[in-house]
Amino acid sequence: MSSKIIGIDPGTNHLGWGVIEIEDKRFTYSDCGVFHLPPKADPLHKLKLIYDQIADLCGKVKPSALAVESQFQGKNVQSMLKLGRAQGVVIAAALNCGVAVWEYAPRRIKQAVTGNGGAGKEQVAHMLRHLLHLPDEKLPMDATDALATALCHHLSGGHAPEIVQKRKKSAGNWESFIRGNPDRAI
Repeated sequence: MSSKIIGIDPGTNHLGWGVIEIEDKRFTYSDCGVFHLPPKADPLHKLKLIYDQIADLCGKVKPSALAVESQFQGKNVQSMLKLGRAQGVVIAAALNCGVAVWEYAPRRIKQAVTGNGGAGKEQVAHMLRHLLHLPDEKLPMDATDALATALCHHLSGGHAPEIVQKRKKSAGNWESFIRGNPDRAI
């Protein structure tokens, strides 16, 4: 029986997505692309577009999981806020569709795909081309980043904390949250 994993490279102007198919632990390329959002659109309208497109993608693909790239530590706070909002909307859309969601740091994704957490985007794309037997035409970097996120999830065996499970475990008061998450308490 086969399953599909959607990978997402969140963005507020260009949101990359990629789908890999898993059958008997073998993985193959299924599809990928980029949602191009209107650059001058109202930020809240963009978030609604992201939500609708992710919900539509989940409905068409019917994935067993969605893996999303987490935020990187940047110097521009406004950019980080925008990316965080886009990521949150992706997560909400997938969860609303009943899809399990996992989050991976950029460094972990690069490590899983290339063996080097400091690999450049071109190195990641080159390795994906080899591992997934991608088509010869050049794919947008946002799409290859999303495919790398999906492949990272598969290669990690889903061992990253699932976002849904984190929320279920942390339900209750702050005291129970701290007891259940000692690594997150100060």
